[in-house]
Amino acid sequence: MSRLLVKPCRHGLKGRCQPPGDKSISHRLAILGGLAQGETRIRGFLEAEDTRATLAAMAAMGAEVSEQGDVIRIRGGRLRAPDSPLDLGNSGTGMRLLCGALAGRPELLGQRLTLIGDASLSSRPMGRVCDPLSLMGACIRSREGRAPLDIEPAPLQGIEYALPVAIAQIKSALLLAGLVAEGTTTLLEPGPSRDHSERLLPAFGAAVKQSPGQVAIQGGQALTGIECRVPGDLSSATFAMAAALLVPDSDVVFDNLGINPTRDGILRIFRAMGGQVVIEEESSLGAEPVARLRLSSAPLRGIDVPPEWVPLAIDEFPMLMAMAAAVEGTTRIRGAEELRVKESDRLAVMSEQLRHLGVNVEETPDGAVIQGGRVSGGRVDSHGDHRIAMSLAVLGLVADAPVEIDNAQWIRTSYPVFVDDMNALGAGIEWQEDN
Repeated sequence: MSRLLVKPCRHGLKGRCQPPGDKSISHRLAILGGLAQGETRIRGFLEAEDTRATLAAMAAMGAEVSEQGDVIRIRGGRLRAPDSPLDLGNSGTGMRLLCGALAGRPELLGQRLTLIGDASLSSRPMGRVCDPLSLMGACIRSREGRAPLDIEPAPLQGIEYALPVAIAQIKSALLLAGLVAEGTTTLLEPGPSRDHSERLLPAFGAAVKQSPGQVAIQGGQALTGIECRVPGDLSSATFAMAAALLVPDSDVVFDNLGINPTRDGILRIFRAMGGQVVIEEESSLGAEPVARLRLSSAPLRGIDVPPEWVPLAIDEFPMLMAMAAAVEGTTRIRGAEELRVKESDRLAVMSEQLRHLGVNVEETPDGAVIQGGRVSGGRVDSHGDHRIAMSLAVLGLVADAPVEIDNAQWIRTSYPVFVDDMNALGAGIEWQEDN
């Protein structure tokens, strides 16, 4: 088990930060590249345990995966069931998207695949994906709605389905299933969610129809490999961004950062709290908007987070809760019950860990009320959640005394170079191995 020792910053953070490749896009490219005819070449693919697990799953099913310098090449086109289960490790995105991608693949009909994961992944709900896929004709057996998942690919029928919650993983899984279903699959969304799949599918040659609150895909479409570059991950950048806003006399520039409007909620929240967030240059990588941003320290205040912003920043809420502990005033979070079914119950775990650091937190069924102010040092635990570990590390930079974070090794699932990137800006964070 690894832990982090974080020392309070005595000076501002300075420099430039190039966040790692976007995790959500990397997962999707690994899957689409394995489904597509021809070769897909990817630059900037996220080098992390979660995305590597998805890539390895595609390779196990027969996609040819090779690496040359910073380019990952995937030659797909015809998959086969492997002899052993596909182990997705801690990757919920990989498991849910593969359910949709594999449930009706014509070349897999009559075969059987098993998706497994670690203890954390095996505790997360999969019924929200498996149930609508079953309505399309998929044959997926689970363990009371959780992994392991046994899939026997079968012919699928397009459906019209009202998504119960605005979650991109469900939407993307059904779009991938609809790609090979008979007829049209139409999804009705209750609110905005990440649209990376809707942007990537046309790049691979599949038509996707979109209108307000609705997305549809016609079955029987083939994919063709592409050449692409992955933008920097806004979710990973959030930690250094928050640090730049919190630590006095800080000024940090972020290069090649994805600013997709379906997931820019954290930028809206930063600005609402008084943060200095400046877009210096905008461009695009394929269908994804990117920018160079500069963030500087400023007096911050607590806010009432608008519930409509929650789906646009769902992965960033552990960091928001940590920020709220260190700023003046009260922060209120509502409509965020989805945080309870992530890698951990993020509302419960963050509330508990913040209390260990002397913060006044009231946990509610769908959020929290956090009284900001001083943060004491102490020892906390990530509970196996990478985003909680990094959020607490950033908070440690402005605590009154050092903060130790147990189970910090989970950071490697999404941002292996987090400590290096933070220390390059002037932070004092050290890995420590427990004997």
